[in-house]
Amino acid sequence: MNSPSPVTVGVSYMEWGDNNNHYKTYKGDQKPMMDVALISNMDPVNIDLSSSDKSVPVNPQKPRKKTMTSVFLKFFETATDGKTRKCKFCGQSYSIATATGNLGRHLANRHPGYDKSTGEAVNNAAPRPTAVAKKSQPQTQPQPQPQPQSQPQPQPQSQPQVKANRVDYDHLNWLLIRWLVLASLPPSTLEEKWLVNSYKFLNPSIQLWSGDKYKNVLGEVFRSMKEDVKAMLEHISSKFSITLDFWTSFEQIFYMSVTCHWIDENWCFQKLLLDILYIPYPCGGAEIYRSLIKVLKFYNIENRIMSCTHDNSQGAMQACHTLKENLDGQKIGPFCYIPCAARTLNSIIDDGLKSAKKAISKIREFVMELNASSVISEDFVQLTAAYQEGSWKFPLDFTTRWSGNYQMLDLVCKAGKSMGDVIGKYDEILDSRMLLSSADKSLVNIMHQYLEPFYKTTNNICTTKVPTVGLVLFFMDHILETSATSSESRHSPEWLKSAAEGMTEKAKNYISQVSNIFTYMTAILDPRIKGELIPEGLTSENFLDEARTHFMRNYSTSHFPSMSSGYNAQETEDGGSVSFAEEIARKKRRASMNSATDELTQYLAEAPAPIPTDVLEWWKVNSTRYPRLSVMARDFLAVQATSVVPEELFCGKGDEIEKQRFCLAHDSAQAILCIKSWIQAGIKFKFKSTEIDYERLMELAATSAAATDNSPASSDKKQK
Repeated sequence: MNSPSPVTVGVSYMEWGDNNNHYKTYKGDQKPMMDVALISNMDPVNIDLSSSDKSVPVNPQKPRKKTMTSVFLKFFETATDGKTRKCKFCGQSYSIATATGNLGRHLANRHPGYDKSTGEAVNNAAPRPTAVAKKSQPQTQPQPQPQPQSQPQPQPQSQPQVKANRVDYDHLNWLLIRWLVLASLPPSTLEEKWLVNSYKFLNPSIQLWSGDKYKNVLGEVFRSMKEDVKAMLEHISSKFSITLDFWTSFEQIFYMSVTCHWIDENWCFQKLLLDILYIPYPCGGAEIYRSLIKVLKFYNIENRIMSCTHDNSQGAMQACHTLKENLDGQKIGPFCYIPCAARTLNSIIDDGLKSAKKAISKIREFVMELNASSVISEDFVQLTAAYQEGSWKFPLDFTTRWSGNYQMLDLVCKAGKSMGDVIGKYDEILDSRMLLSSADKSLVNIMHQYLEPFYKTTNNICTTKVPTVGLVLFFMDHILETSATSSESRHSPEWLKSAAEGMTEKAKNYISQVSNIFTYMTAILDPRIKGELIPEGLTSENFLDEARTHFMRNYSTSHFPSMSSGYNAQETEDGGSVSFAEEIARKKRRASMNSATDELTQYLAEAPAPIPTDVLEWWKVNSTRYPRLSVMARDFLAVQATSVVPEELFCGKGDEIEKQRFCLAHDSAQAILCIKSWIQAGIKFKFKSTEIDYERLMELAATSAAATDNSPASSDKKQK
C-alpha cells in the first residue's frame, strides 16, 4: 500500500525557521513537517502519520484488521533504538512498553479529537469546563452565558466534542477580555501573529476571537456596566464633587476623563470614573463644557454637583465657569471650581529645578548604568557602606518626575564620594562626563537643601489617606512662606533668588484663586485645620458669618425637618403625655439654644484635632455630637484639592498610566479605561444582562489543569 504524500503547508503558516529541528519529523528521512494548526481540520484516519514508522509492518498482499492499538500507534513514532515512542504532534516520549490506554489518554488531554479515531471514548479524559455566566437577577433555572456569535472550528468527529471545545474557547476568550482590560491593552494585541502561534502550539484547535469581535464585546460590556453605574449613583444621598483630567493619544486625539467623588454614609471615601470623552477640535472651553454636561445629564447628577477641580488649563476653566453660570441661573445650590493644587505645586517645583537640570541629567545617566549592572551596583552598595553614606535600594528611581529628580539630588548629597569612586573604577563603561564639577556639586547641594520642604510636602500629600482642601491649603501656605523667605534672604545666591521669586508668585496666584467662601467652608470642616491653621487669605469674619448662614439655611433644618416643627406630645416616664404648656416651653428652650449657639459654633470652639488624625474616622465618631454639621461635612469634605491622584503626578507610577493612555486606539480607549475603573471599584463585569463569573472561570481552569497534571500520561512524563 502506497503512503500518501505528506502535507507541507506548516512552515509557511507557523513561520518557524528551518534550523528549528524540534518541529520536523524525528526520523532521519527529513520528511516535511505537518502544520499543527491545520490538524483539527483534517480527518486523522485518512492521514497516514505512521508512514515513516518502520516498526509497524504493513502487508500489502493481506491487509489486516485495524485494532485499537494500531490506531493509537498511528500517532506515535518508534525511535531507532526501539525503546521509546514519540508523539508526532508534540514530541512527548513514552516507553515502548507503555500501554496503549496511556497513549490514548495523551491524545485526549493534549490533542482533543484524535482519541475519537476508533469511535470509542478514552477513559479518564480531562474534564471539560461548563458555562460560567450567571444572571444578575435571581433565576429559577440556570441561564447559559450569552456568547458573541462565532464560527466554531470544524472538529474531526462527533458534535458533543465540538460543543465542549467551543465552550472551552469561549472561556479562554473571556479570560483574555479581562486581561486586555486590566492591562489597558487594545484588542488588536490578540491579533499579533506570534501570540496566536503560541496558543496554537499549546493546542492546535484553539480558536481566538477576531480583533473586531473583542472590540464589539468590550463595547457591549461597557454599555451594560455603564447602566449599572447610573443606577448605583441614583441611590447615593450625598452631594458629588467631580474632577477633570486631560491627555492626548498617539492618534493626536484629545481626551477628557470625568471622575466623581463622594463620602458614603459609613464615612468611607468613594470615587468612580464616569466616562472618557473625546473632545472635538478646537478642544476649547465650549467643546469641554458640552462634553461635560452630556455626562452629568446621562447620570442625572447635574443638580447634585458641588464642585469641579480642573487641571489649570484655560479651556477647563472656561468650561467650569460656564457650568457655574448655568447652575447658578437654575438656583440649584452652591457650586465652585478650583485649580489642581498638585499641578500647581509641580509647576512651582519645575521652576526651582531649572538651574539644576544639567547636573540632574548627568546623575540620571549614572543611575541608569547602576540599575543596568548588578556588578556596578554591588560595588556602589559596598562603597556606601564603607563610607557610611546610607543604604540604597535598587533599582533607584530615575523617573523624570519629581520623585526621580529629587532622588538624583539626594544621591549626590548623601553618596557623592561613592558615586565618584564608582565612575573612576568603571571609566571604560561609565563616561567621564558623568563626573560633576565642584560648581555642579555646590549647586546640587544648595538646591537639595532648598527643595527638601517641597519633597516632604509632596510625600505627605501622596501618602495622606484623604488630602482635603484644608490640608492642601495648609501645605501650600507653607510652600509660599519657604519660597518667599529664600527670595528675600541675602544669603541666597542670585540664581536661587530669581527662581524663588517666580515660585512665590505662582503660589500666591494659586491661593488667590482658591480664596473664597466655598473653600473656606471646606477647610474649616477639616477638624485638623478649623480656623487656626487656615491661610491668612481665608481668615475673614465675613467668611465665617457666611459659613454660619449657609449652615443654618441648608443643613440646620432641611435635613432634619422633624426637629424644626412643633413638638408632638411625648410620653413621660409614667406613660402619660406632657402638657401643651410643656410642649411650648421645650420649643422655646430649643429655639433659644439654637439662637445662642449652633453646631458650627460649638465645633469651631473646640481645639483642632492632631494632624495625623483620620478625618473621616473623626467625623464618624463625632457625627452623633454634630448630627446636622456632619451632613454638611460629608458634602464639603468630598471636594477635591487635586484633579489627579498626587502619586500619579509626582511619582513614576504616572509614567505607566500615561504610556497606557497614549497607546490606546480611539475605538477602544473609552471602553477599556472605564471598564477597568469600574471593576476596580467593585462593579460586576457584565455582558448585556449577564454577569461573567470570573471566579468560576478560574476554578474551572484550575480543575482542568489539575486533571491534566494527574493524568497517567502526565505521570509517565514526570517519571522520565
